[in-house]
Amino acid sequence: MTQRAELATLMDRLAVDGLITDYAVAVDDGDWTAYRELFTPDGRADYRSAGGIEGDAGKVAAWLERSLGLFEMRQHLIVNRRLRFEVLERDTGDTARLRADYVNPMRLADGGSAGAPDFVCGGRYSFGLLRTPDGWRVREVVVEEKWRRLGRPAQAG
Repeated sequence: MTQRAELATLMDRLAVDGLITDYAVAVDDGDWTAYRELFTPDGRADYRSAGGIEGDAGKVAAWLERSLGLFEMRQHLIVNRRLRFEVLERDTGDTARLRADYVNPMRLADGGSAGAPDFVCGGRYSFGLLRTPDGWRVREVVVEEKWRRLGRPAQAG
């Protein structure tokens, strides 16, 4: 690989990393406009393994907004990112697959009392990505929830 190709690959890796971070922040902050903008026009999301829905990014964003409104705090931690660039129409690097594990602690809203239970889940994301004129975008994301736990927060004492 030439030095120029290595630099381009490094820049793509950084751009994809930023895209996945933007995805987590949009969900955690409830910024559904930003969430939709992360996807290609035909982009889809599948949250069925976590009790959700599958559909286009707009439909899923509306569902997430309703569902995640139950939580006063959300924090996605996306780790162990494994990125592979693929070939599209004989051109290497215009598509990519990214698999990453996640842990997602959340706090259920309870009207302000300190006793709201915590909800924590974890699993794996599979992203299909596409380079567009506007940069890297999500073409598809599939959530594979592997575990979840509901519990009371620790009491100070």
